[in-house]
Amino acid sequence: MGFAKTPTLKKGEKKEEKDMSPKGIVANEKRKHPRFILELPLDYSRKGRKTDFGGLVKNASEGGLFVYLPEKIEVGEMLKVEIYFAKGLELNTIQGMAKIVWADLEARQTWKEHRYGMEFHSMPKGTIQKLRNLLKEVGDIQKS
Repeated sequence: MGFAKTPTLKKGEKKEEKDMSPKGIVANEKRKHPRFILELPLDYSRKGRKTDFGGLVKNASEGGLFVYLPEKIEVGEMLKVEIYFAKGLELNTIQGMAKIVWADLEARQTWKEHRYGMEFHSMPKGTIQKLRNLLKEVGDIQKS
């Protein structure tokens, strides 16, 4: 697979914005909300089940999460999630409903680890601001 050559511009010509990446590869990420890398514990529960399970958030945005969960879950399933984080000496949580929008086909069976992309669907009033504040703090730390 070869890459397209960048054309040389003659004096006075404007550069035309074209995707110069190979076919099938996305050159720029076009997300509505920026992602922040973090590691936070997560509890989740599935509809119709009383047991909560634990997982790990690997990155987050205002729109959703990238998580590792211990069980196989179908794309489209809604989960009640609760993310735990420390604010000073206080333990805080962010709760909401999230939908599985993609699942990694290469799940690591030996570790009972399945990777998922989740999209937030609803949160209690005030929770989105708590999430924004957490992501801002994480972003500020990552910049320094």
